[in-house]
Amino acid sequence: MSVDKAAKGMIRNGEVSEGLLNTVEMAFRAYDPCHACATHALPGKTPLVISIYDSAGSWCARSGRDG
Repeated sequence: MSVDKAAKGMIRNGEVSEGLLNTVEMAFRAYDPCHACATHALPGKTPLVISIYDSAGSWCARSGRDG
């Protein structure tokens, strides 16, 4: 629920706010101690992909980074 709320707070009118990946990752790390440590391991970038859907469930966009 925290990841969902964090993501929805960063998306307004179909526009993705800067920092979406960091906000979602921060919410996720709060519940998964292994992921929290892994995000600080070399090379320092955990792969993270966010798929964005509209209210009808249709795919709109992808945001993310490769490890």
